Amino acid sequence: MKRFVLAFAALILTIGVFAQTAPATVKKADNFVKFKDVTHDFGKIKQGVPVTYAFAFSNITDKPVVIESANASCGCTTPVKPDAPIAKGKDDKITAGFNAAAAGPFNKTIYVKVAGVDQPLELKITGEVLSADDYAKFEKEKGTKKG
Repeated sequence: MKRFVLAFAALILTIGVFAQTAPATVKKADNFVKFKDVTHDFGKIKQGVPVTYAFAFSNITDKPVVIESANASCGCTTPVKPDAPIAKGKDDKITAGFNAAAAGPFNKTIYVKVAGVDQPLELKITGEVLSADDYAKFEKEKGTKKG
């Protein structure tokens, strides 16, 4: 009886081991596109004066790449993605606009979805929005430090 229980346990263990599947290959956006920068610091900017930055990237595959979407973490940031597929080895950009309406520091994320990749790539913009008076003081201090 002991032999039967032992053989049965070994059989169950063997079936469990062979039933395991290999982990699926994870496709990463980094395997399709290479961004020159994934973060940009605007520094100190004047309130009410919108700013933009172009995140340049290259298609590093041997096939065209499609940017399905570029969505921001809030409505104050407006990303613009290329509409057409990017040919192999070619460059393009995603432009991030920030409206600078509210004074204070900001840290915003843009989620870029590449076709065929589940996990979006993240681009970040940061900086500090200063009121008109504070920005004028900042510019004046910056000018006196140079001279």
